[in-house]
Amino acid sequence: MIRELFEKPVLIFGCGNTLFGDDGFGPAVIERLTADYTLPSEVMAEDVGTSISDLLFDLVLSPFKPQSIFIVDAVSRVGKRPGELFEMQVEDLPAEKSGDFCMHQFPSVNLLRELRDEGGVSVRILGMQIKEIPGAVRPGLSPEAANAISEACQWLMKAITCNNP
Repeated sequence: MIRELFEKPVLIFGCGNTLFGDDGFGPAVIERLTADYTLPSEVMAEDVGTSISDLLFDLVLSPFKPQSIFIVDAVSRVGKRPGELFEMQVEDLPAEKSGDFCMHQFPSVNLLRELRDEGGVSVRILGMQIKEIPGAVRPGLSPEAANAISEACQWLMKAITCNNP
């Protein structure tokens, strides 16, 4: 995976902790995407769990920058229904709410901005509205989150196809 991180022009990261309900949405999308879809050779899809900051930091320091990064994560937004998918911009991740966005460490937002603004990397974030994230270990997605996996995969396939003619 490390070699591909610095060679592939398109990176898809599924973020989240599978031990905490809907927070496992990003990893579940990557699992389905890699099992049921054929990704172009220039695309790497990886379940990064809660370690996205480490990978983004490596990319910021690397002389190689991907063309695009796609991030799939479970989020909590007022006015959204559980299981609803929506695209967010890096600016949509406010500092005071960074914990709610499950980006798994605030520096991730700064690293994404740096990759986008200074590295010329296209950054797209696909969020899925959580039903709940339990306060204790409880694996398994809500039915709403599980039902959104296929739609997220289709969104990603369309996005990488449009991104890489």
